[in-house]
Amino acid sequence: MARHAAPTSPRRALLRAGLTVTAAGAALGLGGVPAAVASSDSGLQLAAAGQAAGQGLAGALTHSTTGALAPVTKLKLNPLSGTGVDPLDNAVGTQVADFKPLSTSALTDPLAKGGGALQDLPLAGPALKLLLPDPPA
Repeated sequence: MARHAAPTSPRRALLRAGLTVTAAGAALGLGGVPAAVASSDSGLQLAAAGQAAGQGLAGALTHSTTGALAPVTKLKLNPLSGTGVDPLDNAVGTQVADFKPLSTSALTDPLAKGGGALQDLPLAGPALKLLLPDPPA
């Protein structure tokens, strides 16, 4: 059996889920530390340290997400575009009487003829800009 066809271990999925929940809990927990400790005079330094740690964690998550997802947005979605065997290069059109002609090329041309990266798609591109505010150059 090929490695990609092997069943994934439930332990691995649980480990990933646990690490995700742990990171989210740490981010939420560090956000509440300054408010709880700031009420006492002796805890001002601890509150500042907690706030700095929370900002550092948020910055690290932002940079790692941007660094990991930005290359994926530039990948070519259709590696067969521009070849003779491209299954998406199959536009169909029709015209009835004197009505405006209809064609499926508006849907298939961005992937069949263009670069077709994820960031170039009409709905996914703006959504990715929300997820990745300022991608690396």
